[in-house]
Amino acid sequence: MSDQGFTHIALPVSDLDATIAFYARYARMQVVHRRSDPKSGDEVAWITDQTRPFVIVLLQKPEVEHRLLPPAHLGVACESREQVDRLCVQAREEGCLRDGPDDYGPPVGYWAFLADPDGHTLELSFGQEVTFTVEQAGGKSDKPEPAGVHS
Repeated sequence: MSDQGFTHIALPVSDLDATIAFYARYARMQVVHRRSDPKSGDEVAWITDQTRPFVIVLLQKPEVEHRLLPPAHLGVACESREQVDRLCVQAREEGCLRDGPDDYGPPVGYWAFLADPDGHTLELSFGQEVTFTVEQAGGKSDKPEPAGVHS
């Protein structure tokens, strides 16, 4: 089966190994592909949490000019509030806790913002209702019909 739908997001990073370690620690992600780009010479790594066919493509650059700053962020669901709390304690000790944890109730849930080694924002959360919301939509779509198709 070929890939369909949303498959990746690409982030520029200045230290590929430090970024890989950060996302392994805080988002349970691992490298599934790594190479040196033959045209640019840039180091590239694809990381995933293995829960769906989706990767973050990390592109090593000499300098990161445009950071993913709040309110923009990548979001990772944790298995419990306690896991969010544990990771926040670790992030505070490592100096990368940006905000939280806070509880905003449903559907936002319990969340915190962390800064990765380049300052991109990672949200840790528990209790967000993404799966529930998608399932409740039940295949409903707001997308327009293709041209020439009429009900």
